[in-house]
Amino acid sequence: MNLQDVLQKRGISGSVNFDEEDAEEEKEEVRNPTGPPSPCSEVERPGSAMSEKSAAQELGASSAVPPKTDAQMPGEIENLEEFVLRPAPRGITAKCRITRDKKGIDRGLFPTYYMHLEQDDNRKIFLLAGRKRKKSKTSNYLISIDPTDLSREGESFIGKLRSNLMGTKFTVYDHGINPVKAQGLVEKAHTRQELAAVCYETNVLGFKGPRKMSVIIPGMNLNHQRIPIRPRNELDSLLSKWQNKNLDNLIELHNKAPVWNDDTQSYVLNFHGRVTQASVKNFQIVHENDPDYIVMQFGRVAEDVFTLDFNYPLCALQAFAIGLSSFDSKLACDTSPLFIFTAIRYHGYCSGM
Repeated sequence: MNLQDVLQKRGISGSVNFDEEDAEEEKEEVRNPTGPPSPCSEVERPGSAMSEKSAAQELGASSAVPPKTDAQMPGEIENLEEFVLRPAPRGITAKCRITRDKKGIDRGLFPTYYMHLEQDDNRKIFLLAGRKRKKSKTSNYLISIDPTDLSREGESFIGKLRSNLMGTKFTVYDHGINPVKAQGLVEKAHTRQELAAVCYETNVLGFKGPRKMSVIIPGMNLNHQRIPIRPRNELDSLLSKWQNKNLDNLIELHNKAPVWNDDTQSYVLNFHGRVTQASVKNFQIVHENDPDYIVMQFGRVAEDVFTLDFNYPLCALQAFAIGLSSFDSKLACDTSPLFIFTAIRYHGYCSGM
């Protein structure tokens, strides 16, 4: 089966009709930047990265050429809720910054995270805030478009991130209603969408090397809009579909594998100056058919400051939640003596927490 047949089978090729009916439910170490980065630069693609049947189709693009620029990132955002749910403009990298606030009595265990869009003039536009809920059996982050209101009942509640008991699998939801709770409501009740799923695994080296990360997101239709995924039950969830290898209308992404560098004795990735400190949380997300197209990258620049850059087809809410999962993943927080030794040795990619 050739690539086009695979794309058609999955329902995410530009030449396929989509069923949009709603269901109910690097080879170099990180280094300091040499100059101020542009917050919304055009994505640079190597000449060999695109072919007639490229990953642009897999990501939902309707043409077989590199994504064209839809529009520039706004200097001001009129409707924040709409903006954070809208996929990034094709051909534009949204450059953002995540700050972690651990000040206060309980913020050491329950820090608040803020996401800002970086501007050319060094201004930052607030996008999202998130914090882990205190009384929850599993890790459960509430995400808001108001940095001062992180309550579930607040009008600014925009989504949430929830993990399994092991802290290795995560699901990202919008602000809709749980389908179980929605059954007793009016027929047109807004049941929640699943926007992404994240799964962390150890590699063949266990904790002796970089972790493996898979990201599953809904596919895109011909108009470059996200296909709604509203599972009726657990079997319809993104994670279940992915585990059962049912990828119709879904996009499967993975973290880009770092390369071992003999000179530095470390695993390394090229973040092009956007990441300046080694950390186990540093990662890049790509599609296997086009590993040079960075869908998202995340990495540390200070003790409590991280850069988060994302491209089409991700939206800000998806990218922010994926970043939050990296802070919470149990595979990112192992502090056994073996892991501590390994993290120090592989400083180019994963030292420091």
